[in-house]
Parts: sequence; structure tokens; C-alpha cells
Amino acid sequence: MDGGLSTAEIRARFLAHFEAAGHTAVPSASLLLDDPNLLFVNAGMVPFKPYFLGQETPPYDRATSVQKCIRTPDIEDVGKTTRHGTFFEMCGNFSFGDYFKEGAIELAWELVTKSIADGGFGLEEGRLWPSILHGDDEALELWMKVTGLPAERIVKLGKRENYWSMGVPGPGGPCSEILYDRGASYGPDGEFATTERLAMPTELEDRYLEIWNLVFMQDELSAVRSKEDFDIAGSLPKRNIDTGMGLERVAFLLQGKENMYEIDVMFPVIQMAEELTGKRYGADPADDVRFRVVADHIRSSMMLIGDGVTPGNEARGYVLRRLLRRAVRSMRLLGYDDPALPQLMPVSRDKMGETYGDLVTDWDRISRVAYAEEEVFRKTLQAGTQIFDLAATEVKQQDSTVLPGAKAFALHDTYGFPIDLTLEMASEAGLTVDEPGFRQLMAEQRERAKADAKSKKGQHADTSVYRGILDANGPTEWLAYETLETESRTLALLREGAAVRSLANGEVGEIVLDRTPFYAESGGQVADAGTIEFDGGRLEVLDVQRPVRGLVVHQVRVVDGELDPTSVLHARVDPDWRTGARQAHSGTHVVHAALREVLGPSALQSGSYNRPGYLRLDFGWLSSLTPEQLHQIEQVSNNALRADLAVGWDYMTLAEAKDWGALALFGETYDNTKVRVVEIGGPWSRELCGGTHVDHSSQIGTVVVTGESSVGSGNRRIEALTGVEGFAYLAKERDVVAQLTTLLKAQPDDLVGRVGDLVDRLKQTEKEIEKIRVGQLLAAGGDLAAGAQDVNGVRVVAHKVEGAGGADVRTLALDVRGRLPGDVPGVAVVLGVADGKVAVVAAVNDAGQARGLSANTFVRAVAPFIDGRGGGKDDIAQGGGTDATRLDEALAAVTAAAAG
Repeated sequence: MDGGLSTAEIRARFLAHFEAAGHTAVPSASLLLDDPNLLFVNAGMVPFKPYFLGQETPPYDRATSVQKCIRTPDIEDVGKTTRHGTFFEMCGNFSFGDYFKEGAIELAWELVTKSIADGGFGLEEGRLWPSILHGDDEALELWMKVTGLPAERIVKLGKRENYWSMGVPGPGGPCSEILYDRGASYGPDGEFATTERLAMPTELEDRYLEIWNLVFMQDELSAVRSKEDFDIAGSLPKRNIDTGMGLERVAFLLQGKENMYEIDVMFPVIQMAEELTGKRYGADPADDVRFRVVADHIRSSMMLIGDGVTPGNEARGYVLRRLLRRAVRSMRLLGYDDPALPQLMPVSRDKMGETYGDLVTDWDRISRVAYAEEEVFRKTLQAGTQIFDLAATEVKQQDSTVLPGAKAFALHDTYGFPIDLTLEMASEAGLTVDEPGFRQLMAEQRERAKADAKSKKGQHADTSVYRGILDANGPTEWLAYETLETESRTLALLREGAAVRSLANGEVGEIVLDRTPFYAESGGQVADAGTIEFDGGRLEVLDVQRPVRGLVVHQVRVVDGELDPTSVLHARVDPDWRTGARQAHSGTHVVHAALREVLGPSALQSGSYNRPGYLRLDFGWLSSLTPEQLHQIEQVSNNALRADLAVGWDYMTLAEAKDWGALALFGETYDNTKVRVVEIGGPWSRELCGGTHVDHSSQIGTVVVTGESSVGSGNRRIEALTGVEGFAYLAKERDVVAQLTTLLKAQPDDLVGRVGDLVDRLKQTEKEIEKIRVGQLLAAGGDLAAGAQDVNGVRVVAHKVEGAGGADVRTLALDVRGRLPGDVPGVAVVLGVADGKVAVVAAVNDAGQARGLSANTFVRAVAPFIDGRGGGKDDIAQGGGTDATRLDEALAAVTAAAAG
């Protein structure tokens, strides 16, 4: 099969097979979805979860997709096996209450066994082994019926392998896998299917490679304690199918390769790494792992940046940072010290860009983010090397040859210094590393992360009550685009998630109306404020949400009266609130367009928030904006307002919107049938958006940029005010200028110069005061040296100074040491107290060092009394602490140390 079907051909054949069988082809969703349990989309079914959970009604009975996925729990195993990769593509077919087990088995078996000439994958039936959940006799009979295989050719596995759930109460069901026997060179021969197994033996995982998993979603789970321990409450109302075929796994089988890293979309990166390093893939097992890590992580990082992730120290940003740094580190361990990403990532772009065209069109932004992170990491390596050197010196001073695991962990966790480099440098320094200690700390960190993730499990809101309301009454007639007022009737009243008959005065609850003018929070725009009035009472609307698609739910407080479901209601949005919200949301689009005009098309919005009169916009950018750039953005925005640009919107398919040049925000989920495109000034600003907007840009009033800041590496935030809030801000600044002109007796145009003169004079005065202060401090040095105490032939000065920080203490200690007789052993120890913190410096003269005295000894003697630590060299050492209540004891400890 060497040189067989390309990855693109396999992808196309999969989709064509299921489209021919009546499935709707659904494009891959972004790797980022708004899911409280997931950092990234990690399986092909994730975009369809609302359908499986019953939160939304699917627009089709059958679907198929090739979904981008990221999984990182096994990142340390990447490159070591044929099965672990961080980015992969999952081919899936899905049935929502349509066909079930037999249909899924027939469709999968047909595709994998159908000849290449007929549009299939042409895998030999003799090498294919289906598996079932032990006890699923229905699946066993169906596999035998569809394939003609005997029972002994069908593997029976336990729940750990062949039962699927999301780890929380909800849908679940047994699975069937299709395994491919790669031959005896990949694992031992012997009885395979006839023995019932709880799980696939490790020694057989490479030989019997799982290529496709068919999930028969049939059970309603009430509790899930583990993969093998759960309670089944009953059957699902509708039985569903969810399958996943690993594109990379099928590709390396059909292309005759050993593993996923050698397929057509990944191996070119390894070939480029070979050219750069001069090493050869296949020559050394350790180097092979590094080559594979490079190929995997380069592709994964590029795909994540493409979907809007930027490097950072938390969550998604941390995963991306780790992937990029592991790739750079692996190249370094292969012997390549120059910047590697500019050489490697374009190779991956050229291959993956054949399918994902956004990688090519958005390459300027993607490459800038990646290359900047590599440059930061190269500097981190320099800093980490210095920190390592200090740690190694301290270990040697303690007559040890083992770098503690805590030191290695701190280098890794705090400074991003890879453990592999720590091991390498430790060996060069004649040291070993306490790897078990390091691994233990890493394991504890992972357990904390797992516990945190577990604590977030189950955050899928229980939407069954809302689903029931929607099923009984149909979708809410949502009129936010057309009106601010409606006559409505009550469909449901809820309090704390349960239906109630009424809401009393002062109570907070939820109300579902048959029709509403209220905008529900979405797309960065907050919900409308307003009231719902009824005969004899009034409700204050606190929030408006859509817990399930199609249903609008109002959180309300009863201000007057008692509400019962029979009341006739008048829903009214606060018109001033809506005006301010429209100004802010349209203002966000204007600022985004201005940002791209000033900085270039790669300055793309990654998030936004707007409320009446205020907007903030996050965007991918690597450096802070200059005052001139901020002024330009503000000026371009207000020029657009002055031009009174028309604001319009239209509905179209997502593909049509993208062809039209409309911008889609990272991480947002859009309807595959129709999306709303809002444009301001025609092509100047076109974005997918469901918010409320002004009719002409001049109605925004004004755009006043109030700030720009960092919200993580490679991400910036710009904030602005619109409408009356913007004018109020300018009026406040005008009042401040008026006050300053009065105080300084200057004209407004002269203020900057006058304030600058005052600042310069203040700085000069501060320098003169500092000079006087240091002079006074040093003047005490002579008296202190003259009053040195003789302790066993050592001249000792132990002194404390109130209000002195570390720099002052060091200056005084060195001055006193210099005044002590040069031919007599001497030590000066000075403690300073400032802001409740203690600084200590010990300085020993040459004669003292010749006698065997070390400044380290005196700092360590003081440390217990100030709750601190420190160290240094024999001639000078310093430290600090947080306890200033025992300074006299600390000074006595200096004398005791000298006596000892």
C-alpha cells in the first residue's frame, strides 16, 4: 500500500460515502467551543453534543463531518507510540433517532472493505477484527450478519474499552470497534477473539490497531463513577449513533507507513528537520521521538493559533505555549540552536493549507504569533540557564551532587525550563537530578488539575425543564430587532429551576413568554433591561438568556403585586438602555474595522464585551499600541461616524458569508444553515453578528478610546466609550484641564510643558535628597567601625537601621567593612527594616576569609530570627525575611557565630 491514498483523498472518500447515504456534510467546527468541560474540541461528536443531550433539536436526521480535534493529557507520550498525537482529525457519521446499530455497522464495513476503485479504502477483510461490548448479543449477531464473520472473529471487550459516556449523567451506550491486524511483527500471535477480555492487552495495541469506534447511544445514565461503574436509569427516548474514525490512523495504514508521523501531511516537517539538524530519522530511537514531537507539535500549534489561541500561562494559552516550546526544545536536543519555527511551520502550512485555506490567508497573523513565542522562549532558555547555574552552585556548596526535584520542578513550572534540558545541563555540570522527586511534584500538579477539571464536570446545565417548555409551546417569538414592546402571555414560571404557580412580591424567578422584545445576552452584548407589567403589578427584568436554542428566558424580580400565569403582560425594553447598547455594539464593529485599517488585516478580534455606552475589544497583537496608533484608531472611528455610514444586515449561509468577506469570530458557533451578517459602510465592516445595531454610524455619537492593555501573551484589549458616556468622559477631562490651568496659571496648550518642568525639578530634588541621605548613612560607617566589638580576635560590627532597604544595607555593610583594619579579621553585618520587611547583608574582609570566616555563615545565623533565608559568597552574602520582631536576637546571633 506504499504511496496509497493521500490524507485529502481519504477525507473526501469518507464524506462522499456518507453523503451518498443521505447524510448532511457538516464543516469542521473551531477547536474552541463554549463548553465548561473542555479546553478544546477533543472528539468529533463535541459540536453535536447539544443534540445528543436534548438541549437542541437537530436540523437533520443524519450528519457526517471531519472534525479538527486536540487532546493533550498524553502529551508526554507523543512520538513514543503510534497512537498518541495532540492534533488529529476525526471522521464521523451521526444518526439522531434515525438508523441504529445495523445501519452503523453496514455503513462502516462497506467503506473500509470496498475497493479503492469503487471509492472505498480497500482494507483486507482477513485483517479486520470487529469488537463488541461483552454481553451485547445484539451487536454480535449484527456483526455476524453484516460481515459473514464467525463469532470467534469478533472480540468481546469490557466496559473500559467498549462502553461510552461523557463522564456525567446523560446519554451513554455500548461501542463496537473496528481493529486492523498489522501482522506478527507488531505483536505476538495467539488466541485473540475467543478469550473475553476486560481491555485490550498492552502488548497487542500496536498490532491490533483501532481505526473506527461505533457508539450505540441507547442508555440514560443517572450516575457515572468511573468508566466501568455507572448506573443506567433506562433507555433514551431516541437512540443515536456517534462514530469516530481516526483519519491519521487510516492514512498511515493506507500509505504503508509505520505511524501517523510519517503520513503525507506530517513527514515533510520531519524531512525539513533532518535538513536543519543534519541528523537522520530512523538512525537513533531517542532522536526519532524528537523528530516526531516536532512534526506533531508544529502542526498542532499552527492549528490552534489559526483558531485564535495565543500563548499564555493559563488554560488554552498554556497548552499552546507548551506545544511550541516542546517543538523548539526538541530541535535544540537534535542539535539545532537557531530559530526553528520559521523553517518548519511553513512546511506544515503548505500541507494542511490544502484543506484548511484559512491557514494560508491568515498566515501573517499565525506566523507572527508563533515566531514571537519562539523568540520569548529562546530568552527564557538564557534566563533559565542562569537560574540553573545558581541552583547548581548551591548544590555543590552543600557538598551534594543531586539537584533536588523541587529545584527542577521550579525551573519547569515557574520559568518554563524543560526537564530534558535540566537533565542535560546537570550531566554537563557533574550532577544528577532527583527525577523521582520531580515526577512526584509533576504528578501532584496533574492531580490538582484533574481535581479542578472534575469539580467542573457536570456543568452542563440541566436543561430538561426548558426543553420541555420548548417542546410543549414551540420557540419564543423573538422580536428584539423589530420592537421594544409586546403584549405577551406567560408560558411558564420557574424558581430555582422548578416550575411554580406564582411569584410573590420581592421574589426572584424566571418567566418564559410566548413573545418578547428583550435581547438575550449573546455575542458579547449584555441582555436588555426593562420591565414586564401586569394588572396590579410589575416585574423588573434582571437578565435574559437562551438556555436552549429557540427559547428566551427572563430572570425577573417582582417589584409590585403577585404574578400568576393567567395575568396579561406588557413587556417593555428600557429605550435608553437599548439605545446605549446599540451604540456600543455598532461602536465595537467600527473600532474593529478601524483597528484593522490602522494595524493591518491580521489584527483580528478574539473577543468582545459591550454594554450601554461601553465597549471592550480583545484582539491578537504582540506588542502594546503606541499613543499615535491609539489616536489613529480613534480618529478613523470618528471619521466613520461623521461619514454617517449606512448600517445594514442580511441572512445567508455561512459559506456565502465567508465568500462575501464577512469576519467570523474565533470560538463562536454559527448556524450551518443561515447566519446574520452586519455591515457598516459596505465592505469596510462586515461581520457575522446577532446583536442590535444603529441604523447609521452617526447615531453612535462618538468613540472615545480610554485605554489599551495586555490580556495575555499575544493578546491586547482596547476599551472605549460611546454615546453620552463618551461625551461625559470628554467633559470630565475638560474639567480636569480647566483645574490644572488655574492651579498652574497656564494656558491649556502650555500645560504639558509646565508639568514636564515640574517633574524634572522634582526628580532633581529627589536626587539631591538621596545624595544627602546616603551621605548621612555613610557618615555613620566610621563610628560603627570604630566601635567594632572584639570577639575572639575578630572585629565584629552588628547593627540595625530603621527605614533602610536592601540597597542601603548593602552600601553601609561594604562601607563599614572597608573601614575595619585590613590586617585584622573583621565582619560587618547590617540589618535594615522597611515596610515590615527585613534585609540583611554580611561582609567579611580578606583577613577574616583567611581565618576561615564566611559571610554565608552570618546570614544563615540571622535567618531563623527574621523568618528568612539568603546566601552568597564568602566575602559578601545577603538575604531577607518577614519577621522584624526579633532583631536584637538576630544581632546577638551574629556575635555568637563569630565566637563559634
